[in-house]
Amino acid sequence: MEKRDSWMQSLIVVVTGLVIVVVGLLAVLVPIAYIKLDQFSGLMAFGKKIKEDGPKPLPVATAIASNEQWENMLEFPGTLRATQGVTLTAEMPGRVVNIPVENGAEVKKGDILIELDTTQERADLDAVEANLKLAKINFDRMSDLMQKRVISQSEFDSATALYTQLTAQQATLKAVIAKKIICAPFNGRVGIRHINLGQTLRVGDELIPLYTDDPIFVEFSVPQRLIGEIEVGQKLRLRTNGAEKPVEGTITAINPVTDDATRTTVVQGTIRNPDGIFSAGQFVQVDVILPSKLNVLAIPATSVLKATYGDSVFVVEPKKDEDGNIVKDANDNELFVARQQIVECGIRRGDYITVIQGLEAGARVVSAGAFKLTNGATVTINDEMQPETSLNPTPDNS
Repeated sequence: MEKRDSWMQSLIVVVTGLVIVVVGLLAVLVPIAYIKLDQFSGLMAFGKKIKEDGPKPLPVATAIASNEQWENMLEFPGTLRATQGVTLTAEMPGRVVNIPVENGAEVKKGDILIELDTTQERADLDAVEANLKLAKINFDRMSDLMQKRVISQSEFDSATALYTQLTAQQATLKAVIAKKIICAPFNGRVGIRHINLGQTLRVGDELIPLYTDDPIFVEFSVPQRLIGEIEVGQKLRLRTNGAEKPVEGTITAINPVTDDATRTTVVQGTIRNPDGIFSAGQFVQVDVILPSKLNVLAIPATSVLKATYGDSVFVVEPKKDEDGNIVKDANDNELFVARQQIVECGIRRGDYITVIQGLEAGARVVSAGAFKLTNGATVTINDEMQPETSLNPTPDNS
């Protein structure tokens, strides 16, 4: 009897626990189920509304494909060269005693750049000049006496030889001193020196580079098939990351010899460089301006979508109902349809690109927001989204 009572009590405890667990689960699950049911009902209503009203129109900016005349130009990679450039070397051995110019400084022709020790040469020059002064007096006296036939020819010849010898020694010492004072041979800018104060130099040791970079040359190679379109005097334009905008110059020389290995001809242009933005050895892009013009169909480059199957644009057309009437939204704004069109693109210039095939002049294309569209999507036009475009953009507006 006691065992049965104990078993009943255990059963009651278990059943009570199960009831508590079930009640707890229901207390948690019922609110969750209610919330999910409410969300599902909302999604169903939203889907039904979209089905009835159609997808929400997407705002895009547009541009008109237009026929334009562009400059006709040939593009080449080029390298800048100094109009004059040299690395000065030591013509005489000696010790460096003075470097009055700073690295990178602008110098004029004749400015002293480096001085070597000339103490010995100047002392020798003083002695020679003292003897030369006496020899000159003696030579003048002998000349006077020779005219009066007081002295012999041999005595006059000896005085003349001594005077000539000392004059030559003076000139030699002055030349040595001049070679030990290295001056700028032309106007320009010095580079980074290769020597230091107190250094003893040998003949041929490099001292300091000197370059003239205003004006500056640009050299580029033109293929043999295009050299007939290049003439001296043609305008050219340089583009480089160091300049805020292209810099114009002129073709000044064409090499008369074509390289038989590359079948190219070197062409040289001259560019003004007053601000020093260009330097010798710098890579640049050269545009040679041709006299003829290019007739092109141009659109903003942002209109073109790149894909493995080819380039495409979205052409915007008015949305019409079955009766051919233009459809408007609730705010009475005209709605449009974006139709994807495969195109063949040509050259790109600045923020624009040319279309060779697949588009007609006057077509309105999506220029901003095309990445979010699908073929046949409904759109509204908001041209305020369109960024500023230019054929020659600068870093501030590109």
